[in-house]
Amino acid sequence: SQNNVLAIIGPNASGNAIPAARICEDAGVIMVSPWSTNPKTTEGKKFVFRACFIDDFQGQVMAKFARENLQAPTAAVLYDVASEYNKGIAEFFKQFFEAAGGKVVAFESYTKDDKDFSSQLTIIKAANPGVLFLPNYYNEVPLQVQQARRLGITCPIIGSDSWGSAELLPLGGAALEGCYFSTHYAPDIATPTAQKFIKDYEAKYGKKPDDVAALTYDAGSLLCAAITQAGAPDRKKVRDALASVKEFQGVTGQMKFQGTGDPIKSAVILQIKDGKFNYFAAVQP
Repeated sequence: SQNNVLAIIGPNASGNAIPAARICEDAGVIMVSPWSTNPKTTEGKKFVFRACFIDDFQGQVMAKFARENLQAPTAAVLYDVASEYNKGIAEFFKQFFEAAGGKVVAFESYTKDDKDFSSQLTIIKAANPGVLFLPNYYNEVPLQVQQARRLGITCPIIGSDSWGSAELLPLGGAALEGCYFSTHYAPDIATPTAQKFIKDYEAKYGKKPDDVAALTYDAGSLLCAAITQAGAPDRKKVRDALASVKEFQGVTGQMKFQGTGDPIKSAVILQIKDGKFNYFAAVQP
């Protein structure tokens, strides 16, 4: 407010985005979060938007995938109870999995910075689930998967968009082979818009962009398009332009807004195969 800021890109993590969103809304400052998927970030707000899908859609996508593609009659979930993101998506997955006729036989939690998951995984192993869902961050998942496999848990392991960093692969190694996770785009089936972004990003940074980089670029591009449409750097006019975007072709796919800060867009499911992220399926809203 002091500097008369028009808009803010970020924050990314829902734990930071939710309180920041309240401040921006009260101040009438536009906020576009690239990666915060928790519904609370935009809920009841006029000035807060996001470039990603939300957790209930992602929870539904992975519950449907577990039931239909993996034919899992039962599921177990291990999640960080202290994180808005992890807890929210875990609960949505449970809700949609059971609504689809499945049964969640273990719903275990831990707290941030835990390194030993043996007690929770022992309970999960005893429940003998058909699939294990880990909606946790890429720096935690490798230890969880490795410990699960060492304990003899052999069912498929699936995750969410928080797996989407390339750092996941060297941290998890062979234990991650065959795992699946939902995310925002797949570089190996990229559209022309995405191909150009990937090429430019690699030229500048020497590595492929992850989904956070792609979503951040989309958040900035959305804001620029809204400013152009508004015709002036006026908060209300730009906010109204954002809310009325009917078609936007971003790096992470086509999206549109229908009166709320949540875009309508698709998700993709990737499989870890031969030590790489590989496109497996697309899921429409």
